[in-house]
Amino acid sequence: MQRQTHTIDATGRPLGRLASEAALLLRGKDKADFLRNVDAGSFVQVVNFKAVKITGNKMEQKEYYKHSGYPGGLRTTKLKNLWEKNPAEALRLAVYGMLPKNKLRPKMIKRLKISL
Repeated sequence: MQRQTHTIDATGRPLGRLASEAALLLRGKDKADFLRNVDAGSFVQVVNFKAVKITGNKMEQKEYYKHSGYPGGLRTTKLKNLWEKNPAEALRLAVYGMLPKNKLRPKMIKRLKISL
C-alpha cells in the first residue's frame, strides 16, 4: 500500500468543508480499492490554517464539551477561547468527529498535519 501526501490550502475555506475533505482523504475513500475495515488512507497536510473562514456566530456560540466521568465533571470551551490557545485543535476536533468511531480512528488522525 502506497500512501500519498495531499496538501490542502485552507485560505478562505469554511472550517467544516475543509474538515470533511480531510476526513475523506484520511479514510481513503478517494481510492478505487477502498475497504471500510482497512486503514488505507493518505497523509493530509493543511497549510495556511490561520486564514480559514469561520462562518456565522460560531466564534461566540460553538462549544466543545468534555466530561471527566464524575458528577459535575462537564467542562465546556468556546471556540473563541480554543482559537486563541491553539487554532489547529479546532480542525483536529472537527476531523476527529468525522472519522469512524472504531480502532482505526486514532491511527487515521495521526496522519493529519496542520501548519498555521
